[in-house]
Amino acid sequence: MSRAEQPSRRTLLAAAVVAAVASSAGPASAGTATGLPAGTAGGSADPEAAAARRVDNRAWTSYGDWRAGSAGGTRAVAGVRPGLVIAKAAGTTDYIDPHTGRTAAWEYATWTSPVHRLTVPATEAVVSWNARTPDGTWIQAELQGAYTDGTDTPWYVMGRWAAGDQDIRRTSVDDQSDGRSTVWTDTLAVDDAASGLRLVSYRLRLTLHRRPGTSLTPTVWRLGAMGSDVPDRFTVPASAPGPARELIVPRYSQEIHKGQYPEYDNGGEAWCSPTSSQMIVEYWGGRLTEEQLAWVDPSYADPQVCHAARHTYDHQYAGCGNWPFNAAYAATFEGLQGVVTRLGSLTDLETLIAAGIPVITSQSFREEELTGAGYGTAGHLMTVIGFTSDGDVIANDPASPDNASVRRVYRRREWENIWLRTKRYGANGQVRGGTGGVCYIFWPVNSTPRQQRVLRSLGLA
Repeated sequence: MSRAEQPSRRTLLAAAVVAAVASSAGPASAGTATGLPAGTAGGSADPEAAAARRVDNRAWTSYGDWRAGSAGGTRAVAGVRPGLVIAKAAGTTDYIDPHTGRTAAWEYATWTSPVHRLTVPATEAVVSWNARTPDGTWIQAELQGAYTDGTDTPWYVMGRWAAGDQDIRRTSVDDQSDGRSTVWTDTLAVDDAASGLRLVSYRLRLTLHRRPGTSLTPTVWRLGAMGSDVPDRFTVPASAPGPARELIVPRYSQEIHKGQYPEYDNGGEAWCSPTSSQMIVEYWGGRLTEEQLAWVDPSYADPQVCHAARHTYDHQYAGCGNWPFNAAYAATFEGLQGVVTRLGSLTDLETLIAAGIPVITSQSFREEELTGAGYGTAGHLMTVIGFTSDGDVIANDPASPDNASVRRVYRRREWENIWLRTKRYGANGQVRGGTGGVCYIFWPVNSTPRQQRVLRSLGLA
């Protein structure tokens, strides 16, 4: 896609389910014009497997990782979950919050990763992070890439984030481009993939902020990026069914929250992403306290879904579908971590399910393309919880009228294609984008050996 064709990421991720795609037709995503990726590692997995899967995942998580970067007032801390904290502020800066108009002074410290050379030169990159941000702190994540022609991108802001919303409004940053690549909410995309221009390496930079004169600090446990480059395709090869298993995952409907808290993207009908995230968080044992939920109207069912919407909301994007913000939300629950990546087949997904790891997937489709859905959508998140003995997909689909009807079984071949394709036809016959296997994966820090092996095979652990 050329830059002129790039649509808003809101088109893909708002996920307000519509009766027909014609009423909301538009390209699915600026960041999904490239094709069929699958998870692979930057650093820990087989480079040949990385090249075959067309996705590169690299994350900094260990004490050695944090020690290897360039620190400007930060220090690495050891322990069961090593992290990065402020040791001594490098300076003070004023931040004007574009969503409140407030100007406040913040002490800051920085950390810059070593250069990571991508095993797959990429047309896209998505940054994920896991952190704790006590009140009075927040973080900023940035990426600088190197192109195949030897030049560099600017430092692109990939997110300004806090778990809460009292100090700053968490936000993506629009209007970032150098004329050859552009940040679309949470995805850095090369403007014209057909030109052959690619990102061959990148560095990540963290800036940790705190109120001046305090000893407060964020703690960042994980920082990484997923780079991908795959060819466009309208269809994907069919895969053979694998093992059948169904995980017992809480079932929540976004639709029962219609009209609730419209300040967070028009209420529940657009909350597919946080609703899916909350299902998986609770599957892993994450629970919210009565105190945390005290702000929610007590007459509302499943107040934790309202909480998830508020705490994943991107004030620039004006929605709850920012991918890294959902992964970061999951990691605010003790012992959990989350990433955004791409998988390449239902076989990869079946492997995760077999190991006990459910997955949140992103897809777009016309109503007639997914039997039994009863809707079409320009972008929607659902939770895959299993596979039948025939290989069909069992999903907790939040676009259901009530919690009891959330569990759905979708035909394997239909579901496989709508999730993994990168091009599709809208109801009016125009070519639209597809999500190309995008997913969120959340799992415990103390996962089982089997889970670790599966995650490593996909370059995630």
